Amino acid sequence: MKQPEREQREPAITPSDSVDISVSQESQGSVAEHSRVRFWLKQALAYGLVTAASASTVLWVTGKEITPTASTAQQPQYQEAQSQEIQFYSTPETPSNLAQTETLIAQGAATGTQRLIGGANFIADAVDRTGPAVVRINSARTVTSRLPAGFDDPFFRDFFGDIGPQSRVERGTGSGFILDANGTIVTNAHVVEGADEVTVTFKDGRELLGEVIGEDSLTDLAVIKVDARELPTVTLGDSDALRPGEWAIAIGNPLGLDNTVTAGIISATGRTSAQIRVPDKRVQFIQTDAAINPGNSGGPLLNERGEVIGVNTAIIGNAQGLGFAIPINRAREIASELVSRGRVDHPYLGIQMLTLTPELKEELETRQEFDAPLQTDSGVVIAAIVQGSPAARSGLRQGDVIQKMNDQTITDANEVQRIVSDTDLGDAIALTLNRNGRTVNLDVRPGPYPVQTGRR
Repeated sequence: MKQPEREQREPAITPSDSVDISVSQESQGSVAEHSRVRFWLKQALAYGLVTAASASTVLWVTGKEITPTASTAQQPQYQEAQSQEIQFYSTPETPSNLAQTETLIAQGAATGTQRLIGGANFIADAVDRTGPAVVRINSARTVTSRLPAGFDDPFFRDFFGDIGPQSRVERGTGSGFILDANGTIVTNAHVVEGADEVTVTFKDGRELLGEVIGEDSLTDLAVIKVDARELPTVTLGDSDALRPGEWAIAIGNPLGLDNTVTAGIISATGRTSAQIRVPDKRVQFIQTDAAINPGNSGGPLLNERGEVIGVNTAIIGNAQGLGFAIPINRAREIASELVSRGRVDHPYLGIQMLTLTPELKEELETRQEFDAPLQTDSGVVIAAIVQGSPAARSGLRQGDVIQKMNDQTITDANEVQRIVSDTDLGDAIALTLNRNGRTVNLDVRPGPYPVQTGRR
C-alpha cells in the first residue's frame, strides 16, 4: 500500500540509528559529552519533524537551545514545550521531554500535539473510557389511523365491509449514555416520543426495559431509567469552555451500526435554533463536522479527553459536516429537572417576533401588516400575541417594537429569547417599546410554557 506522502519524506529515527557528527580534535571532549550531543541531536531532529508536520510553528536548533519563532512565542502550549527542551539540553540529569510527555498522557493533561509525540492514540483512549457507557435505545409506539369521515356510511360498508380504525407499530432506534451507575440514561426526546415500550441495549449485549421518567420537547432531551446497578458512567465536561477547532468525537448507533465512532472538530458554538432550522427549540447548539447520522440521536459528543461535551441531536439534510449537539451544561440542568420533577417549566411571553430591519419594515408596510406604520428601523417587532399569554396580560400589542429589555438594547429576536429563558418564572422584565412613535415602558412577567413535557 502506498504510504502518505509526508511519511515517505520523513526519515525513521530509531535507537539503533547512527548519526555522523564531525568534531575537530581541539573541540573533542569526553566520551560522555560526545554521547550526550549525539543523543540530543537525534531527539531534536525527531521533535522538530513532528512539530513542523503538526503545526505552522518552526523550531530552529542553534547550539544546545531551541529558539522559537515570533509566532511560536505567542502560543502558550509551544512556550511550555520549548522551556522543557531547554531544561533538558542544559541539564543532562533532567528526564527527557519524551518521558515528560508520557507522564502527561498518563495524567490526561497532554495536548493533542504532545499526545502525537508520545505515540498515544487519544481518540481510541477517549472511546475506551466512554464507550462502555453508550447504549442503543429501541422504541416502539402504536399508531392508530382512522378512515376519512364518511367512510363509515352504510353505502361503503356494503362494498368494503365494516372497516374500523387500523393500528400499526412504529419502531425507532437512537443512542444514549449512562449518567449514573444506578441506571439513569440521557437521550433525545424525539427518540422516545410517544413510545409504548423502550428497550436499552448495552455494549456488553445486555438488554433491559427502560422507563421514560421525563421528556422536554423544547430542548429535545429525555431521561430513561433502567433497573440496574454498578453500570459504567460517562464523565461530563464543560461545554461553556469550548472553542472552535477543538477535537470532537461522536459515539452512537447510526443506521443500526452499533458502537460507531466518528471524529472531527468543534465547528462553532452558540448556533441558534433558527439558524439550524428548528425554530421551536430552545437551545444554543454546538456545531461539529464529526459525522452524525440517523441513530446517533441522543449519543454523546466527546472532547479529546473522553468527557461528554454535548448530546448529538440534529443534522441538516442534503449537507455534509453539519451536525449539531445540545451543550452538556444545558443538558445537565434539564436532566436534573426531569429526574426530580419529571418536567421542565420554560419561561415564555407568548409572542411571535421578527428582527426589524429597514428592508423588513418596508415589506411590512407594503403588506399593511399593522394598523399604523412602524416609526423605527431597528429592534424586535411583535408580529402576533397569543391570547391569554403573559404578554397579552401585560399590555403588549401587535406592532410594538421592543428596543430595550432590562436597560439592554435589543437588536435581534434571539436576544429576546435568551433574556426570557434566563429569567425565573414570575420575575419582571422591564421593556422599553416604540409604539407608533411613542416610547412606552412596561413590565412583563414570564409564565410557564404551556406544553406537557413530562410523563409523571
